[in-house]
Amino acid sequence: MITLTESAVKRVQDMVTKRGSGVGLRIGVVKSGCSGYSYALDYAESVADSDVVIEQDNVKVVVDSDSLPLLDGMELDFVREGLNQSFKFRNPNVTSECGCGESFSVTK
Repeated sequence: MITLTESAVKRVQDMVTKRGSGVGLRIGVVKSGCSGYSYALDYAESVADSDVVIEQDNVKVVVDSDSLPLLDGMELDFVREGLNQSFKFRNPNVTSECGCGESFSVTK
C-alpha cells in the first residue's frame, strides 16, 4: 500500500485540476542511477490492466504492477523548503541511496 500525506494529496489535486485532464498521478520505478533504481512520476492518462490504482481522499495514484513490490509501504509527501518544492519518498524498502539522492537500492 502507498499512502500520501495531506500535503501530497493537495498537490496532486492541484496538478490534475490545473492540467484539466488525466486520471491522477502515476508513480513507478525505473532501473537507473548509480544505486540501481529511481522514481518516475508522471500524469496518469489512463489505467492499464496491469496497473494498480490506489485512491486516497479522492486522489488516484496509478502504479504498474512491476513497481508495486518496490514501493509497498511507501509514503509520498510534498514539501516546500524555502523556494524549493518537491515530492519526497519515504520508502521502507530502500536499503541505500546514492550520494546525490537521485537513485536507490532495495533488498528483494
